[in-house]
Formats: sequence, C-alpha cells, structure tokens
Amino acid sequence: MSENLLAPLTALGKTVPVIKKIGGITISENPDLAIVSLSARMGTEQDLQNLLKPLLGACLPGPGQAQFAEDITAIWVGVHQWFLMASLSDHPDYADEINNFVTDAASVTEQSDGWAVFDITGDNLVPLLERICNLNSKAMSSGDATRCLIEHLGCLIICRESVRNFTILGPRSSAASLHHTFVTAAHSVA
Repeated sequence: MSENLLAPLTALGKTVPVIKKIGGITISENPDLAIVSLSARMGTEQDLQNLLKPLLGACLPGPGQAQFAEDITAIWVGVHQWFLMASLSDHPDYADEINNFVTDAASVTEQSDGWAVFDITGDNLVPLLERICNLNSKAMSSGDATRCLIEHLGCLIICRESVRNFTILGPRSSAASLHHTFVTAAHSVA
C-alpha cells in the first residue's frame, strides 16, 4: 500500500511563502496565520468583552479598528463581530482554543483557509494603495482596519504602521489575482 504524504501549500500554491521585493517595497505572502471569526451571541456582548480583555490587554476593537496584543490581533469586521489572528505554528487548533475560551459568549468559526494574507511594507505605500483601491490610506494610522474593494474583491486592510506597513486579507481563491495586482502597482510606483 502506498503512503500518501500531504504537504500544505500557501495560497499562491507554493511550499514556501512568496516574497517579492520591488524597489523599496516588499510584498510577502503570510501563510502562518490562524484566523477565526468571533460573533457575540445576543445579550453576551459585555461578557465577551470581559472574557477577552485579559487576552488582548484591552477591549475588543470598535468599528474601523484593530487591536494588536503580544501574539494576537483582533479586527472589528461587523456589529459584535471580529476576526482574531494568531501564529498558526503557535496555535494549530486556534478555533477550538478560542471556542473553549469564550464558551457560550460567542460563536467561533475557522477562517484560516478562506483568506490569503499579504504583508506589504515599504517607505511610502500610499501611491501603491491609491492605485489598487479608493481608500484614503494616507489618513490611516496604526490600528486602523477597514474593508474595501481591490479588483472587485472584498478585502480587509489593516494598517500596522502609518504609510509603511499594511496587512491585506483577500479571498484565498483569488490570491494569484491579488498578488499580481500588488506586484503590478509596486512596479508602477518603484
């Protein structure tokens, strides 16, 4: 009997993350993120805040915001809804871990394989972002997070450092298209 060995692939179909350096801009695929969605159940919003405050060191973020803790990022994605992200290698069963932590205060859904995550860094990313979406990225500061359209795809942009460091989440099924868009825009501003 033959032994089938499975090996995980990144969203771009590689065994290692794709990293492109174009001028002063670096576009890095980030497959090492465990992502879960968290939805507060009716009447448990404050209980959920109280449960997660020690984990985050602060309250869950409000509209248009992200909260960065030591090894976790929380992003507001809707009314009483958040994404929680942590290192996949440190939290291989993150959805189960969070579900056990919040018990009946929230519904938890695994999201890791649904999203392609790209970290884009450089000295001034505003011209690049202006070419790919109609977001006022110049006004974004660390901790701002918002949804936008990139190439007609619903994406989530997180500002980690104003004008210099952004994380973009997009549908995994469109990872190659998004990556191509980022690389093309980077070449046009480099």
